[in-house]
Amino acid sequence: MNVVVCAKQIPDPAAPQSLDAQHNLDRTGKLILDEADTYGVEMALQLVDKAGGGEVTVVSMGSAQDVAGLRTALAMGAAKAVIVSDDSLRGTDALGTAKVLAAVVRRLQPDLVVAATESSDGYTGTTPVQLAELVGLPSITFAKSIEVNGSTVTVQRQTEAGFDEVTAPLPALVTVTAGVVEPRYASFKGIMAAKSKPVEVLSVADLGLEGQVGSAGARQVITEVVTADARQSGEKYVDDGDGAARVVAFLESIKVL
Repeated sequence: MNVVVCAKQIPDPAAPQSLDAQHNLDRTGKLILDEADTYGVEMALQLVDKAGGGEVTVVSMGSAQDVAGLRTALAMGAAKAVIVSDDSLRGTDALGTAKVLAAVVRRLQPDLVVAATESSDGYTGTTPVQLAELVGLPSITFAKSIEVNGSTVTVQRQTEAGFDEVTAPLPALVTVTAGVVEPRYASFKGIMAAKSKPVEVLSVADLGLEGQVGSAGARQVITEVVTADARQSGEKYVDDGDGAARVVAFLESIKVL
């Protein structure tokens, strides 16, 4: 069984964040594997182990100058990584990202594609399902468990009321929630092995997507970024014996009572 995991390298959340002149997140500093994607990598590794054969390939888009985040996934056990790196990708929107990932998925022809529900630095939550639509795959979102039986994938899909059991034919795309599995820690042996595992670097031209991605193909433009208003402190009352009446009056003023 061959599984593709869509993973994203993001600026280290522990470091100060900044924007460039085009209002894009500055990614020139240290990059790490998005924590949300570690769950997808772990799930994919477990599915391949249970199938008794196959491999996990990590697919990403971004700068290939720093692939430490992808090496983390390789150290966990993924067999190889593919990253699409091109200066023309700057300013790509969610749909453009989906187009890039879809082009790589078509090349790899996996049995299953696994992704996080959303990235920690973007939070659109739209890229995985756009990818599935572009490739023509059925998609199941918010998986809390995944089982593969032959040519069918069965997913317990998280809902507000519990979960729905959903099945789909393979190949398919599934997004996983945090906590679906417990990501393993990379061992020293895994870290050393990751250094020699292949990381293929592709360009926009390699995928035939010139002019379709990046700022040239983006359908959304960030025109302005402003600082959110600071949260105002609440009112404090000293209870001089009329505290209950004050609480009732306040609740009536906001029409709770």
